[in-house]
Amino acid sequence: MTKTIKQLCSFAIAAMMSCILAVACTPTSNTPTTSTTTPNSPNTGGAQTAIPLGIAFAQTSNVALLGQEGVTGAKIAEAYFNKKGGVNGTPIRLVFQDTAGDEQGAINAFNTLISQDKVVGIVGPTLSQQAFGADPIAERAGVPVIAASNTAKGIPQIGKYISRVSAPVAVVAPNAIDAALKINPQIKKVAVFYAQNDAFNKSETGTFQETVKQKGLELATVQTFQTTDTDFQSQVTNAINVKPDLVIISGLSADGGNLVKQLRELGYKGLIIGGNGLNTSNLLPVCKALCDGIIIAQAYSPELKNPINTEFRKLYTEQNKKEPPQFSAQAFTGVQVFVEALSTLDKTTKISTLSLPQLRTQLNDTLLAGKYETPLGEISFTPEGEIVQKQFYVAQIKMEADGNSGKFTFIQ
Repeated sequence: MTKTIKQLCSFAIAAMMSCILAVACTPTSNTPTTSTTTPNSPNTGGAQTAIPLGIAFAQTSNVALLGQEGVTGAKIAEAYFNKKGGVNGTPIRLVFQDTAGDEQGAINAFNTLISQDKVVGIVGPTLSQQAFGADPIAERAGVPVIAASNTAKGIPQIGKYISRVSAPVAVVAPNAIDAALKINPQIKKVAVFYAQNDAFNKSETGTFQETVKQKGLELATVQTFQTTDTDFQSQVTNAINVKPDLVIISGLSADGGNLVKQLRELGYKGLIIGGNGLNTSNLLPVCKALCDGIIIAQAYSPELKNPINTEFRKLYTEQNKKEPPQFSAQAFTGVQVFVEALSTLDKTTKISTLSLPQLRTQLNDTLLAGKYETPLGEISFTPEGEIVQKQFYVAQIKMEADGNSGKFTFIQ
């Protein structure tokens, strides 16, 4: 009996092994085909797939009002360029990661995009403060980054893989003071407010304060706050006591809007300049009718006459029923630069033959060498990655009679 059992067991084991070997050697629909492409290429399985581009913008936190405008511009760019054939016939695929409102959020987003999502490049993050934390990660990994809304001093200097399509505040901000002086040549005293917990706003206020002095105006008071603040009564009272003719605010849309509101409610009647953080229609629901008259320097105008801005403006207004803001135009431009640089590179060296590290490096070299006709106008880059842009503007907010809606009216 024992012998019979042993024979049966031996037979069963032999049969199982035969079956396993047969299954292992039989091709199935789930067996991957042999790839002739480099494993780290954006193409896999011998067939072309969409090229992944990372988008790292704030979609939550108090920074989301700015980040969401970037997301909108990037999504319009994805649809627009894929409809035109993507990268020489290969579509792009945007991979979104939320940076939230602090440095750690941006660092987490960059790490995920680089290591997990295997993107060829990144557009972002939303804030300059975040860029100083996250960009060095991309630099060490050799991943090209295009900043679409980082205007603080020192962003391109982070490393050779960091560039920006957002003009530096030192170039843009002084235009707002010039515009204010044209409106009211009698301005003498200036009160400055800035968010001291944000790298961009500290950089921007430095430019504003230096320009005030260069214009021969009196810097009567400097008041600080946090981007998370909602009560500005103390700072506003201090400023009003010096009787300024002009107030300049460097903050974000939520805190900046509340600051404007409290300035007006406590009796300030002079001109107000808002910095780049207030350069969004998301400001309007915060200060409503009291937003009227705010002056903001711009790196973008919907009224710029060139073919791609005409198309971008049309697509944006059709989807959102309002004019496109600067942050959406800059995000669109960031995606555009990547697409056009990839297309240029692919014509000389098929990107499907490059490993991911090779592609990232050659893409960075290619994009820095290019010239681009964008919604911002014609742009290019210095070897360091700084944007070269010819046209800038100044707008003034004009609120409708209902106090709930308004628009940016370009005055310069």
